[in-house]
Amino acid sequence: MDGWGGPAIDRRAGREPGGAGARKRHGRHYTPDRLARFLADRLLEHLTPGDTLRILDPACGDGELLLALRDAAAQRFPGLPVRATGHDLDPAAVRVARERAAGLDVTWRVGDFLCAAEELADGQFDVVITNPPYVRTQQLGAQTARLLRNRFGLAGRIDLTHPFVASVPRLLRPGGVLGLLCANRFLTTKAGANLRALLCRDLIPVELYDLGDTKLFEAAVLPAVTIAVRPLPGAGGPVTCRYVAAYETPAAGAAGPGPNSAAGAADPVPGPAPAAACAATRPPVAAADDLFAALNAECDTVVRHDGRSIAVRVGTLDCGAAGSVAAERVVPSGGPATVPWRMSQPETDAWLRRIAAGTWRSFGELARIRVGIKTTADRVFISDRWHESHPEPEAELLFDLLTHHDLTPWRITRGRPTRVLYPYDVTRSRRTPVDLSEYPGAAAYLAAHKDLLAARDYLVGGGREWFEIWVPQRPHLWRLPKLVFPDISVAPRFALDRSGAIVNGDCYWISLADLPGSAAEVDRLGYLLMGVANSAVGLRFYDAVCGNRLYSGRRRWITQYVTRLPVPDPCTPAAEALTVLVRDLADGTISDPGPLDELVAAAFGLPG
Repeated sequence: MDGWGGPAIDRRAGREPGGAGARKRHGRHYTPDRLARFLADRLLEHLTPGDTLRILDPACGDGELLLALRDAAAQRFPGLPVRATGHDLDPAAVRVARERAAGLDVTWRVGDFLCAAEELADGQFDVVITNPPYVRTQQLGAQTARLLRNRFGLAGRIDLTHPFVASVPRLLRPGGVLGLLCANRFLTTKAGANLRALLCRDLIPVELYDLGDTKLFEAAVLPAVTIAVRPLPGAGGPVTCRYVAAYETPAAGAAGPGPNSAAGAADPVPGPAPAAACAATRPPVAAADDLFAALNAECDTVVRHDGRSIAVRVGTLDCGAAGSVAAERVVPSGGPATVPWRMSQPETDAWLRRIAAGTWRSFGELARIRVGIKTTADRVFISDRWHESHPEPEAELLFDLLTHHDLTPWRITRGRPTRVLYPYDVTRSRRTPVDLSEYPGAAAYLAAHKDLLAARDYLVGGGREWFEIWVPQRPHLWRLPKLVFPDISVAPRFALDRSGAIVNGDCYWISLADLPGSAAEVDRLGYLLMGVANSAVGLRFYDAVCGNRLYSGRRRWITQYVTRLPVPDPCTPAAEALTVLVRDLADGTISDPGPLDELVAAAFGLPG
C-alpha cells in the first residue's frame, strides 16, 4: 500500500504515474485524509502517553498518516512533544512527505524498512501507524518470498503486509499501540492466517473496522482498520475487541433479489446487502449522513454515503478462541488462526448454536470441493466458435464448458455453446495427456499456438507437456453428476449438472461420486446439500461464519467457506421433504421453491 517502490503518487491528479498496473505491482494505495484522521483518532483512544509521543510509520508514502496523527495528538494531548520516524522505499514520496510535514520533528529514512527494522531498538515507539504495501510475494519472486517467510516465521501465501506487521510488536513499548490499515482479506482468508496469528499472539486487538464496500479508495481495495495494543507485563484476562462492519444495503423499502429469485440468479446488478438483508437480526437505527460518525455509534445503523446506503453493524470479535462460536463450528487443522474472524452479536450467536445443535455433518466432511479447470491460456483452449477454427480439433477432445454465466439455483441454463479443448484421457482418474498423434486436427491446432503454450515455464518446468492445461482436475469425474456453483455471486447458485460438462475455473464443484452411501442415498444427499446451500438459512450461515464479501453484496463461494456449510440429519421428516422438493426443482418439474426455507429451518430444528 502506501509508498512501496516506484514513483510517487500525483496528488493533484488523484492517480499515480503508470496507472492501475503500476499501482497493483507496487502495492501503493495512498490513504484518504478522512480515513487517516479516523485511524489516528481511534488509535489515540487507547494510548496513555509519556513525556514524548514517539511515532513510526514504516511505509509513510506522502505522509498522510503521520500528519493525521500529529493533528489528532495536538487536540487530544495539547503541548505534548511529538517525535516521528517516517520510512519509505520511494525517495520521491519521502520528499513530498517532508515538504508537507514542515515543522514536525521527523527522522526521514529512504530504503527497505524490512531490512532496516533490525537496526531499530526494542520498545522505541509509543505508536506505529501504517498502511503497508499490499504486494503478494509471488510478485517479488520465489526467493524473496522464501526469505521473508523464514525471517518472519510466516507460512503459506503471504503479502508484504504480513512481514510489516510481524516487525511491529518488538518496536512498540509495552502499552504501545498499532494502528493498521490494510485489505480486509486477512479477516477471512487462509492467506490471512499469518496476520490473524500475529495480532492475537503478540498484540491484543481492541478495535476492528471492516470497511467493506465503502469505496474509500479509488482502487478496488476493501479496507480494514485494526487497533491493537502491546500488552503490559503481567496483564491478564480476556479483552473484548469492538468489531464494526460496513457494507452496502438496498435503500429502505427497496426489494433486493432473494437467493431463489430470477434476479438473484444472475449478477448484472447489485443484489441484497449481506449484513442487512441476511445476517442482521437487530433492526438498524437511522444515523446522520456521516459514515465515520456511524462507525463510532454503539448500535447498528444505516447511513447514506457517497450516494449509497451503507449498513453499519456493531458487535465484538470472535477470533476462534476455545469456547467461541467460531471454534464450535469448525475443526481447525492449524489452530484458531486458521478460523476466519467473525463478528459476534448475541442474537446471531444464539442462532448459530441452534444450527450447531441440528447439524449432522458439514459439506467438507461429506465431499471434496474442487475448483474448476484453469488453462492459463484461455484464448487457445476455450471458444464458442470452434467451427471457425482451421485446423479444427477433433470433437472427441472438445467438451461443453460450464461458466458462472450458465448457473442458476437448481439447474444449468447454458447461454452460449462454449467448449474447451481438453487434451486428457477422461477415462483416467489422474491427469493423463492424450497421444496427440491420434488427433491430427488437435495436434495441428495446438502446434499453431506452440510458442504461446510452451512459454508457460511454470508448466513445462513442472514436467508437464507443453500442450497441457494448468489445472485439469480429475478427468474421469466430469461425466458423473455434480453440483456446480460460481466462485463469486450475490446469492447462492448451486446447480445440478448431469450433462458431463467440464467446469471452468470461475466455478467450484462437488462430484456426487464423492458422497457416501448407496446410489439412492447419494442422490438424496446431493439434493439435501443443494437445498441447504440455496436457502436463506445457508446464506445467513455464510454471512455469519465466513463473511468474505466483495462490492455490492457479492460473496466468495470458495472451498474454505463452502466446506463449513452445515448439513442436517438426512433421515428426519423435514430433510426428506426437502430432498423431494429440491429434486423437483432440479428436474424442472416445478419452478417455485415455495416452502424451501421453512423446510431447511425445520430440518435443523429451528423454531417456526
